[in-house]
Amino acid sequence: MKTQNLQLLVFASIVLLTSCVQKTKETEKNAEQPEKMVEKAPVYDTNQPETLLKAVAYAHGGWGDLWKKADVQYTYDYRSADGKADVSLERYIFGNEASLGKYIQHEINVMPGEDGEVIQYFNGQETVVMVDGEKAENPQLLGVSDFLRRANYFWFTMPYKLTDKGTIITYQGQEEYAGKTYDKVHVTYDPEITGKEQNDIYVLYVNPETKLIDRFYFSLPFLGVNEPVIIANYEYEDVEGQLIATKRTYFLPSEEGYADEPNIVQTLTDITFDNGFTTENMMENL
Repeated sequence: MKTQNLQLLVFASIVLLTSCVQKTKETEKNAEQPEKMVEKAPVYDTNQPETLLKAVAYAHGGWGDLWKKADVQYTYDYRSADGKADVSLERYIFGNEASLGKYIQHEINVMPGEDGEVIQYFNGQETVVMVDGEKAENPQLLGVSDFLRRANYFWFTMPYKLTDKGTIITYQGQEEYAGKTYDKVHVTYDPEITGKEQNDIYVLYVNPETKLIDRFYFSLPFLGVNEPVIIANYEYEDVEGQLIATKRTYFLPSEEGYADEPNIVQTLTDITFDNGFTTENMMENL
């Protein structure tokens, strides 16, 4: 990240290209139904780093609880420091990872500079895009939309996706940030599983008291950012027993270091679960 142009390109592509982690896993299988609800908190042992991510999943409310909620709808505001934004109505089905986005505003990743209502819909198998009610055929728009549908779903379910098959987890000791002491957990993925030579890397800052990921660093190999230098800070709200990262701020380093103000701010509002969505009715009542 040596130039301002690359910085802007990377941040315009954060949501687009971090679908994150393992596209191979996302495309080859649907979400797995949890065998049973976890009734008590799992062991949190830094000598067994995989237990830290299990504790994170439990602290967020648990995959079993989210699965029972069936689906979600919310308003997603993705805003850059210059005031431009993508604002969408998001809908997901947890059973098959179906993902829909209706863009109320699109100035960054989705048809920037162009008019028209945009609806993206990934039904668990393929993505279709409607622009002003007409099916789009533009390969670039379809590619962007496919990434966004998978990426937005991943970020919403991230506490549970971090332990997908092929995860390599390493404990890296403790570090203080903003007056708190965090356990650092390094996460990457087995290339034999992902089929990718260069896999995403996360350095998670887990609060040992709350078991939440308040902060993390991540890489973006697709754009040549092979080290985890992009910072994300998360703030949570309890929505029906699920702790959701409803405010996410992102920082990208320059030659002078990190700015005091974030490059991107994402907010999630009006979150509702169990809306009765199916792959047949996802595009109704938009």
